[in-house]
Amino acid sequence: MPFWELQRQLGIDVDRWLLRQSTTQPYGKAAACHAFEREWVECGHGLGQTRARRECQPEYEDFMECMHRTKLAVRLKTILEQRDKMIKEGKYTPPDYHKGKEEPRP
Repeated sequence: MPFWELQRQLGIDVDRWLLRQSTTQPYGKAAACHAFEREWVECGHGLGQTRARRECQPEYEDFMECMHRTKLAVRLKTILEQRDKMIKEGKYTPPDYHKGKEEPRP
């Protein structure tokens, strides 16, 4: 069969071009979300697009959270809203270094 391992025979690796985190990184270290992307790709390998979307949804969500940090942003916004609410009610006073007031330097 002449088409088996065509990429290896031609000396190219198309899969690395298609994946975001698998490209060559500076200093040879793995990218931040490489492990999440790898889990997602391994989960969906050989399943087909329709089944992979349904069965690998948790892996995909983890990968997207690592890439975009949307859940983290929502959580931080909720925390800041709660802090502002407590400040208005008088239940919390932030320390001076959180208000932008620094100690005088010598």
